[in-house]
Amino acid sequence: MRIAEKIARRAKDNWNEPGVTIAFLGDSVTQGCFGSTLTGDHSPFFDKDHAYHADLAHLFAVLYPGVPVNIINAGVSGGNAQHGLERLERDVLSHNPDLTVVCFGLNDSGGGEEKLPVYLDALEGIFTKLKAADCEIIFMTPNMMCTDVSPLLLDEHLKKVAEGCAKRELDGGMALYLDAAKDLCAKHGVTVCDCYARWRRLYETGANITELLSNKINHPTREMNWLFAISLAETMLGM
Repeated sequence: MRIAEKIARRAKDNWNEPGVTIAFLGDSVTQGCFGSTLTGDHSPFFDKDHAYHADLAHLFAVLYPGVPVNIINAGVSGGNAQHGLERLERDVLSHNPDLTVVCFGLNDSGGGEEKLPVYLDALEGIFTKLKAADCEIIFMTPNMMCTDVSPLLLDEHLKKVAEGCAKRELDGGMALYLDAAKDLCAKHGVTVCDCYARWRRLYETGANITELLSNKINHPTREMNWLFAISLAETMLGM
């Protein structure tokens, strides 16, 4: 990817070469939200220092200490691809990023098969506008959602949300959206960082996915955000 070439040039020539700017366009996971409390306080809590883009910045600081990596956090809690398209100019393009990581699907997939075209149209609009601005793109698939209702969830509303998310995971509703998104990426030549496939592999090998989610529903723990960061670094560097 061009982003790797830009990092390499700056690492070799600290005086003359510019740093890099990476934007992250997504939902609450991108923003750094770790969900709400398990007991019924629905107010979200945020910890942007442990979001995956912060982990990626820390990783690059270790690997390339002389390369400034400027992070644009354009995640919005509750957002979806359509909302991302609507605010793309304001939140991303205005910063002239070298690369934009796009991650939508968690909220979008709640619309079911009927809303799949809306999701794909919005993603296509995002890809088209980023390409027109000569910005590199990575589409990163999100984490899995819960596969059961955790006994730690005490609030009835949260239990119902967990039931819906688990059903969407187990009946293939989530995979339907992400498979269609990957097909769209192939059509437009967009690089894919398939983190969802890694989560699925963990599930297949016996990992308790629900316990890897901070709110036991759909937000990964701080530790699991490192999976995104490492996967993105591998994708950017062609590893």
